[in-house]
Amino acid sequence: MTNVDYVQGTLDTLFDDPAALSLRETTFVVVDLETTGGAPDGGGITEIGAVKVCGGEELGVLATLVDPGVPIPPFITVLTGITQAMTYEAPPIERVLPSFLEFIRGAVLVAHNASYDVGFLKAACAKHGYRWPNPKVLDTVALARRAMTRDEVPNHRLGTLAAHFHTVRQPTHRALDDAQATVEVLHALIGRLGSFRVHTLGDAIEFAKAVTPTQRRKRHLADGLPHVPGVYIFRAADGRPLYVGTSGDIATRVRSYFTAGEKRARISEMLAAAETVEPVECAHSLEAEVRELRLIAAHAPPYNRRSKYPERVVWLKLTAEAYPRLSLVRAVGEPEAAYLGPFSSRRSAELAAAGVHDAVPLRQCTLRLSTRSTTPACALAELGRCPAPCEHRISAQEYLERAATPFRDAITGDPAPLVDPLLARIRKLSDARRYEEAAVVRTRMAALLRAAVRMQRLSGLTGIAELVAARRHQATGGWELAIVRHGRLAAAGVSPPRVHPRSTIDMLRITAETVLGPTASTEESERILSWLERPDTRLVQMSAGWASPIRGAARFRDLLIRAERAASGKDSTESS
Repeated sequence: MTNVDYVQGTLDTLFDDPAALSLRETTFVVVDLETTGGAPDGGGITEIGAVKVCGGEELGVLATLVDPGVPIPPFITVLTGITQAMTYEAPPIERVLPSFLEFIRGAVLVAHNASYDVGFLKAACAKHGYRWPNPKVLDTVALARRAMTRDEVPNHRLGTLAAHFHTVRQPTHRALDDAQATVEVLHALIGRLGSFRVHTLGDAIEFAKAVTPTQRRKRHLADGLPHVPGVYIFRAADGRPLYVGTSGDIATRVRSYFTAGEKRARISEMLAAAETVEPVECAHSLEAEVRELRLIAAHAPPYNRRSKYPERVVWLKLTAEAYPRLSLVRAVGEPEAAYLGPFSSRRSAELAAAGVHDAVPLRQCTLRLSTRSTTPACALAELGRCPAPCEHRISAQEYLERAATPFRDAITGDPAPLVDPLLARIRKLSDARRYEEAAVVRTRMAALLRAAVRMQRLSGLTGIAELVAARRHQATGGWELAIVRHGRLAAAGVSPPRVHPRSTIDMLRITAETVLGPTASTEESERILSWLERPDTRLVQMSAGWASPIRGAARFRDLLIRAERAASGKDSTESS
């Protein structure tokens, strides 16, 4: 027997964000299944009961017995009262699904222990070729666990909750009766949610999950934030920045910190200390990313990982002296010296330095050598790994040509004089079946190449005094605009739709930051490069050509990729 009573048809929401819909305005379909008790394999359903409600009013009912396609176990008959004979004339599930899927369209699915009922329904759809609509699901068991205390009810079974709330309909292990009882339990639970600051569908779904008391207590911090690209700053009671983040939608991103999906311990600690969230609206995503980097660098928020150890950035410096050597430094200083970097860690810089020493005869001692007096040679000279400039076995000019010039060229031009000797050594070690040693040299070569490719890529941008770029703004139809000077974002904006962007560009150029030279952080310049290199970004104008060396490090990019892939399965990063 099938009983389908429609008071109202499907209720597709008119809201862009259904999660923002108030619970009073949300259409729910409360469903209950009776089954043969097996696993959800596409069959085994003996009865479906569903009730559609909105604002406390019943809108429709769907109830039908279902032919399970398998024998009904005796204990199920005792429990539900549904016999095999009752299902002989009932439709199979594949004939019921079209009506059921139409009935739930546009609504939120509610069930008591929802994973069980939804699991059977999804399996049935998959088996019989129906697309599961993936509706939002609310579980009254989970809601009860969060909204009720142990002093009120000993457990969260449907019968226990129905008795506690004195529902008119009591569960009987029949689908429609249980669904109607669940409707009353749902309404009773919704009546309690206001005291937990739960007023919308999204709030209720997140409340049902395992959010912490701190998240529930602080979720009001996400109220009133704008739905625009930008940066958000969690601040302590004294105004100190605790955490800085960025998003294409500030409000949505901040709200996610108060959901069950946020499980990071340091963020939980941060939320406990936070008292306000300050939004910084930006023209587009690039400006937001750059502002985030600058704020983190300026304030070093304690809960941003990247701000904890800024001093770890290092450079490889080729010293400016008669017999240059490599030195690890924290910043670029002497203009006469050559620098490779920055490296994110001392270890990666040491690997690159070891690669250079493997390729060219740069001295490794730290003494400042004189062209007039000699110094006793070290063990490396005896091993043939150093030309012993300390004892003047090599002239300053020859030393520069053999050792220093290849390194300088690798930074600004062709790194082949360093890469070729390393490749030859890798082949020689591999031919001798000394694979672990070959892997060490490969790792050093990769560290060196990675730094050279990165530096030359950045140098091409930072050498341009001014660059104007545009990218279509998908939401408005206007143009996202960026004024970049020496690799630093000097201005950002969005032109109005259906208006030529030239007037906006002219205004941005007038108000843009003055940048006299390459002062931007490497991270900022790399973010700008990524934005510029997108297929839909257009270069509007430049003060000079944007170019890379013809035989520069970029031509070894494929080699670098292969070296990194080969090393990914095993850590062969021993330094000398």
